[in-house]
Amino acid sequence: MVEDIYRVGILTLSDKGARGEREDKSGPLLEELISPIGCVARYQIIADERDKIVMMLKSWVDDLQLDLIVTTGGTGLSPRDVTPQATQEVLDYDVPGMSEAMRTASFIITPRAMLSRAVVGVRQQTLIVNLPGSPKAARETFEVLLPVLPHALAKLKGDSADCGVSEDR
Repeated sequence: MVEDIYRVGILTLSDKGARGEREDKSGPLLEELISPIGCVARYQIIADERDKIVMMLKSWVDDLQLDLIVTTGGTGLSPRDVTPQATQEVLDYDVPGMSEAMRTASFIITPRAMLSRAVVGVRQQTLIVNLPGSPKAARETFEVLLPVLPHALAKLKGDSADCGVSEDR
């Protein structure tokens, strides 16, 4: 069976990155991690500005109809960390199990994981996932989601197969 290849957007939120003062290492890493399930249709670095983040997320969902948007950065407690608020503003609904799974897995590695405010949710038929900005943490948290992403994206696209029927259930 051929798996679907999903159209993905990677949005890096970094004031320094947007000014060209810091190389984005998380975005390219995520592109590599996403390659088994999707192709990156959009990649951009923008400053940690709530209005800009909202505008970009809406455009990528409403206009480009991407299947998955992964943000990296802006999920902590700093006053400039506004990614979760911006994401919440555009979501139709949350998918709390995914964000809880990311925090739980990350907490095993570091107690600082409890400071993450990353959210996962849906706008229309697009899954939006917030990840931390550090490459190490972005990898660790994204890898937690990777096994369920194809199923989640298929469901968002209308797959009507029963979820509970599989070899592992």
